[in-house]
Amino acid sequence: MAAEIKDISESKSVGIKAGPEHLRTVARRTYAGQKRQPLSDEQIALYLPMVHKIVRRTVTYLKPPLSYEDLVSAGTVGLVKAARDYDPSGQAEFITYAYIRIKGAVLDELRGWSFVPANIGRQIHRAMQLSMEITEQTGTAPTDAELAEKLEIPVDKLYKIFEDARTRHFVSIDGPEEDGSGLGNLLAAADTTTPAQQLEKGELIERLTEAIQQLDKRQRQIILLYYQQQLTMKQIAEVFEITEPRVSQLHAGALFNLSVKLR
Repeated sequence: MAAEIKDISESKSVGIKAGPEHLRTVARRTYAGQKRQPLSDEQIALYLPMVHKIVRRTVTYLKPPLSYEDLVSAGTVGLVKAARDYDPSGQAEFITYAYIRIKGAVLDELRGWSFVPANIGRQIHRAMQLSMEITEQTGTAPTDAELAEKLEIPVDKLYKIFEDARTRHFVSIDGPEEDGSGLGNLLAAADTTTPAQQLEKGELIERLTEAIQQLDKRQRQIILLYYQQQLTMKQIAEVFEITEPRVSQLHAGALFNLSVKLR
């Protein structure tokens, strides 16, 4: 297992793109020889498209020198580990279990490369603090232009702060937690197992719904399309006939505003 993961890591370090056949080979060789084999090698290979689907949804957070292929490789390792560790006697279906493990592996890879310097952290904190103060004083959240003016910076720099804030907090936004507490899971209204969990999640969904309703129309639509309808940034850009970078800005701004509203 360690050797095969090393195989993927080495291919990333020299910039080799991990093609479908290479990934299938790694998956088969890694899984071969395991004592417990609830899935065949061919079945494991069938789940490789899910790796790409998950990566496409997290590619917004991608920062150099990390590449798309790096995330695919990390997700493939997550799939292989899921196949190795999966217990078919458990309650979860393999596709659910694999999704959690793949997404967790991809986010771990992103987290390792998404360090936000202290000075940027201070900028994020100042912007959030000022936005909270304006909201408390006026009863409404400031527009991007108003907040930028208060911060005495151009609007473009404010968008950069929004995107840095999203990068800093992406794990809590798109979290891989099995309890389904990530924003995407909440908006998808995932089922819970106990009355206590249902009550807690219900209260959080109610607060989140109220906060989303207070966003401006375009930000609200982007949040729902991205997290509830599972559209990519590119697809949302096509819906609104705007550029993908602009969708990314609006998405980052919406998450910033939700963070302020939910404290």
